[in-house]
Amino acid sequence: MNNQNMGEREELHKKIWSIADDLRGSVDGWDFKQYILGMMFYRYISENITNYINEGERKAGDKDFDYAKLSDEVAETQREELVKEKGFFILPSELFCNVHKKAKNDENLNETLEKVFKNIENSAKGAESEEDFAGLFDDIDVNSNKLGATVAKRNDKLVKILNGIADIKLEDYKSNSIDAFGDAYEFLMSMYASNAGKSGGEFFTPQEVSELLTRLAVVGKKSVNKVYDPACGSGSLLLKSAKILGKENVRNGFFRTRNKLNYI
Repeated sequence: MNNQNMGEREELHKKIWSIADDLRGSVDGWDFKQYILGMMFYRYISENITNYINEGERKAGDKDFDYAKLSDEVAETQREELVKEKGFFILPSELFCNVHKKAKNDENLNETLEKVFKNIENSAKGAESEEDFAGLFDDIDVNSNKLGATVAKRNDKLVKILNGIADIKLEDYKSNSIDAFGDAYEFLMSMYASNAGKSGGEFFTPQEVSELLTRLAVVGKKSVNKVYDPACGSGSLLLKSAKILGKENVRNGFFRTRNKLNYI
């Protein structure tokens, strides 16, 4: 890894550690991991679908198109087509950027997030991706007493999480050689798994082991037909395959048991 990559990765890790440290308290890190990773994934799929739609519209000639600014009513007309293409659907008002923008003044933020998460999961019902999204956000209990004894305290904690995730410069890493989301995910998993000492942590495969296994599996290959992880837990092997080969060199996608991961 060159110095630029190391610098980018260290900056990303410091930011994640800062978020986790800010949330540290009576709740154990393994529990907070669920909130941080869940919110990161919420942001990731929000930007994923936004960039996908924007790219298509701008190629079609609308250079200033921004899905995040579109009305829900207009966006709703494209729901069926987008679910077929992406495996899920998010209304503009329910994108991470728009929920985060209003979070500080949303007295019902916990209810807003609960509704958004449920809507994203339900958007995949009846589609091939249904099993991928079923219960996707179950680990993010926005009404948990672990976040605070009152709704106001819980929402204050949720605002801090959203602010922290929004402050990670994922877009700055998009054109660089590290996979910001994947690396952040693996860093958090390894950070908490090594200290959790409880169910879940002991099943995490360290990054170094995942990378070694992946490199052994693809030795001598520049591209493969597909990548399959039959024991997909944290997804580290799938992420390593995407990093080492490049997503464009996996011709027919990434798979875990029974399901294709359309949103990687």
